[in-house]
Amino acid sequence: MNIIPYKGAFELITIGLGPGEMLLEGIREAVKQYDIKNGIVISGIGTFKKCHMHYIKHTDFPPENGYFILEKPLELTAVSGIIANGEPHLHIAVTCGENEAYGGHLEPGSEIAYLAEITILKCNDHRLIRKPDASGYLGMLQADE
Repeated sequence: MNIIPYKGAFELITIGLGPGEMLLEGIREAVKQYDIKNGIVISGIGTFKKCHMHYIKHTDFPPENGYFILEKPLELTAVSGIIANGEPHLHIAVTCGENEAYGGHLEPGSEIAYLAEITILKCNDHRLIRKPDASGYLGMLQADE
């Protein structure tokens, strides 16, 4: 475990996306436009008409991802993750109807149906990076000193 404390200035950046816009691409644009080097996605809701995710296929090494696309009306019930060194790592949960739920790592190409609202806590002066672990397969979160 690596615990990285932070004491410093914060900013909130809220993103509102509309029909046809792409969630991850919109978040990446906000990260670039507002120079968010490090932050936390603290809230995210909305709707999708198409959602692209990946998940882990097993727990052996090397890791292997499975990818899937859902093209149907979806409620985006949660977005969470960390932005380290300007790169978002986000997971989402979506539901469809009364009995379907899906979750995974957000991928490009996830299209908003009506709206999405995302809030990022920008952590000024907090320095995070992902460095490869001993296996070379995982980018582990570290303090950038």
